[in-house]
Amino acid sequence: MENLAPQEGLIERIYWLIRLRWIAVAGVIFTVLSIEKIANIPLRSLTLYTIAFILGVYNLIFFLYLNRIKRNSPPDLPTIANRVANIQISLDLLSLTALIHFSGGIENPFIFYFIFHMIIASILLSRRASYLQATFATALFILMVSLEYFNFLEHHYLNGFVAYSLHANKIYILGISVAFISTLYLAVYMATSISVKLRQKEKILQEANLLLEEKDRIKSNYVLRVSHDIKEHLSAIQGCLDPVLQGLTGELNPGQKDLVRRSSERTGKLMSFVRALLEITRIKLSKEMETGPFSLRKTAENAVNFVEARAKDKDMRLSYNIDPAVDVITGAQIYIEETIANLLANSVKYTPKGGRVDMKIKDKGDSVLIQISDTGIGISKDDIPRIFDEFYRAKNAKALERDGTGLGLSIAKEVIERHKGKIWVESEEGKGSTFNIVLPK
Repeated sequence: MENLAPQEGLIERIYWLIRLRWIAVAGVIFTVLSIEKIANIPLRSLTLYTIAFILGVYNLIFFLYLNRIKRNSPPDLPTIANRVANIQISLDLLSLTALIHFSGGIENPFIFYFIFHMIIASILLSRRASYLQATFATALFILMVSLEYFNFLEHHYLNGFVAYSLHANKIYILGISVAFISTLYLAVYMATSISVKLRQKEKILQEANLLLEEKDRIKSNYVLRVSHDIKEHLSAIQGCLDPVLQGLTGELNPGQKDLVRRSSERTGKLMSFVRALLEITRIKLSKEMETGPFSLRKTAENAVNFVEARAKDKDMRLSYNIDPAVDVITGAQIYIEETIANLLANSVKYTPKGGRVDMKIKDKGDSVLIQISDTGIGISKDDIPRIFDEFYRAKNAKALERDGTGLGLSIAKEVIERHKGKIWVESEEGKGSTFNIVLPK
């Protein structure tokens, strides 16, 4: 258990500590102002502000240093992160000791803020390192109290807060010291006990997650191989049916022709399903997509051209508007075009004749927002949470169009998330839908 230092996510936890320290700097300034102005207790305000300034300076240095090592990702990053966490907590204890000394010493009720640092140490560090920090805090406290007691350090009496100076009261010093030191070690014991158990559970969950990912990869490989084989057989069947249907093998009577036509249609629909299944499986198995700069404007126009004829057949109004600032972004152009085209095709498919489908692409600085709206059948509230799940189709969609793979939206979600973007839908049943995509440039 001693070696269970938090390696995973340690950098993020250190960033969290840096954010807390900014709050602490503001807290010191606010507390000093409040005590002087409201409580009328005289303090060494200039000294306390200087300590707060030093606290802010080294916090900024740690922030910049952490950004640099995170960007460079050295092989010994966990070791460096542990060292940085230890140094930060040690400096915080020194700063807190200085603040306590110049604002009343043992008379200052904020001495118990040391406990917060022990809890933070227990979250960030190993059990051994946490106890070392508790010992360091104890040593600082005893040193401050002793130096003030023997008058090696000036005691800054909190006039107006306590009736008389307590720094030379042996009974008071002994009582506070016992309570303070025992609380420090108890806090470390309890916090590290909880932290170690949480880290153990986190490790078990990570291992289980890796196992699930491996099983999912094996399953996807299997689906890929089977789907590919099925596709080859279907292609062969379709290749045989087409000449027969076209009469190249001789004339068919009406009954025979109808059977062959229906078989060809079913084979075509099955081919579409297998292609979609192959597509999403390939995306899942590929670790990276081939990306590069491309014109989103041209890509969107291509997608509109893809569905234009279908919209015209249904006497629908199909419009699009693209911000002038939107043009070149980086991504997998083919996948983005297919995603936009599929969403437009869905809108056309599920919008009654005479309806409307609009696409807007807006510039959002570092990203673009693609909105595809229609006046179609919409999606019920019950279906919206599952609309991007594989093989899931909304109830009203199945009622309107019996055949469908239920893979189109899950493919779209996979593509957009691979681009570190977001996709979501806003819809009301019977009133239409708006699909929103945010893509980083």
